[in-house]
Amino acid sequence: MPNERLRAAMAAGGWTYAALADEVEVDPKSVERWVNLGRTPRRATAMSAAETLGEDVHALWPALRQARPARAVSPELVALYDQRADIPVSTFVDMLAQAHKHIDVLVYAAVFLHEAYPRLNDLLRERAADGCAVRIAIGDPDSVNVQQRGTEEKFGHGIESRCRLALMHYRPLAEVSGIEVRTHATTLYNSIYRADDQALVNAHVWGVNAYGAPVWHLRRSGEGGLFDTYAGSFDAVWETATPITEPITER
Repeated sequence: MPNERLRAAMAAGGWTYAALADEVEVDPKSVERWVNLGRTPRRATAMSAAETLGEDVHALWPALRQARPARAVSPELVALYDQRADIPVSTFVDMLAQAHKHIDVLVYAAVFLHEAYPRLNDLLRERAADGCAVRIAIGDPDSVNVQQRGTEEKFGHGIESRCRLALMHYRPLAEVSGIEVRTHATTLYNSIYRADDQALVNAHVWGVNAYGAPVWHLRRSGEGGLFDTYAGSFDAVWETATPITEPITER
C-alpha cells in the first residue's frame, strides 16, 4: 500500500526520489519503494529521511513505533569487570602488543600503566615502527574539567599532578614517527584503550576513582555497534585536542 503521507511530504518540499536518496545516501529505487509500495526503511535511514523532510519519523512510518527486541548481552561484549583494579596490567599490555593498525588511548592520567609496566614507551615505539598508528590523549592539567574531576573523586589537586606526570611519561614519544601525543580538556566520561578491533572502556562514576569503576572489554563485530560508538567518541575528542609542543615539567 502506498505511503501517501511520505508522498505528500516530498511533494510539499519539492523532493524527487533522486534528491532524497542522495541526501540520505540510498538508491533512488529504495525511495520509490518507500512511496509506492509502502516499504519501511531501516530505523537510522528513516530518521535521517524524516529529519530532511521536517516530519515526525513515526508519522511517516508508524511501524517504527513497535519496540525492537532487547538483547540481554551485546555480541561485542567480551567481558565485564566490576572495577579496573580487578584487571591485571598484563591484559592492557597484551592487547596493545597485538595491535597492528591502531592504538588509541584516551585518559586523564592513567599513570598506573607506566608504574606497573615501565616498558610501555618501548612497546609503543615498537608498534609504531611496525606501522601501527598510535594516538595518546592525556588530560590538560590546567583545564577546568580535570580540576573538577579531582574534586568529584576527592583527589583534589592530585589529579592535576598525575596528569603532569603522565605527560612527562609520554612526552618522549611525541617525537617518534607514527605516534601522536595530545592534551584534551573535555569531560572524560570514559577512559578508552583501543587496540585494532578491541577496546577496554573504563566507565567513570561520580565520586569514585577510576580504579574502582567498571570496565567492559569490547571486540568489534560489525558497523554501528558499541565498539564503533566508543571509537567515534575517541575521534571526536581527538579533534579538540592540542598536540604537545613544549616540554612538560612538574610544578
